[in-house]
Amino acid sequence: MSKPLIVVTGAGSGIGAATARLLSAQGHPLLLLGRRLEKLEELALPRALCRKVDVTDRDAFAAAVREAEERFGPVDAIVNNAGAMLLGRIADQGAEEWDRMIDLNVKGVLYGVRAVLPGMLARGTGTIINVGSVAGRKTFPNHTAYVATKFAVHAMSENLREEVAAAGVRVVTVAPGAVETELLSHTTDERIRQDYEAWKESASGALDAHAVAEAIAYAYHQPQHVTVREIVLAATGQQA
Repeated sequence: MSKPLIVVTGAGSGIGAATARLLSAQGHPLLLLGRRLEKLEELALPRALCRKVDVTDRDAFAAAVREAEERFGPVDAIVNNAGAMLLGRIADQGAEEWDRMIDLNVKGVLYGVRAVLPGMLARGTGTIINVGSVAGRKTFPNHTAYVATKFAVHAMSENLREEVAAAGVRVVTVAPGAVETELLSHTTDERIRQDYEAWKESASGALDAHAVAEAIAYAYHQPQHVTVREIVLAATGQQA
């Protein structure tokens, strides 16, 4: 039997790209969403619909899901991975960076949930996987606004899980520690970037994105009556 459709956001790099490659290799058709269409297309995955969509655009998100379902059938899972990590001190960080993280890390996840959840509830099955962070469980220096958004992801995910569990829909939070991705490159404070890189080196490096993809696939491929509610993973040398 053919495998069901999975949606992956932020699929152009890092965890999203690694997850897309892994799920494609396992035979799933995919809807890949990201702001850089060329990065999605460079993956060259079979049975993958690539669409340039900013997940903060609720209507575009929903339209892409409808298009993919018309081609591949109902969405069985979504990996809400798109996000931004803009580190800074609250006293001098630009408020527009707070807005961007709230829009992308919080609202973008909610828009992804809304785009797929009604169909899942109607079918009585489905899996929502939200990529949180260790920073959604504890605090770190210069992470205040980012931590706020990731704590929100964890809280929203658990509340949603309680809300939809009886309908047969699973909600999973995957919370990585430091991962080798492009996230840090978006931080504008050079000193904070250097301090973060030094912190990673002190932990003997960060996770490879493929390790996170494996965790996502592990949770998804459990029997539908089994929900892995949360996976927290980090490089062994990462103490915090």
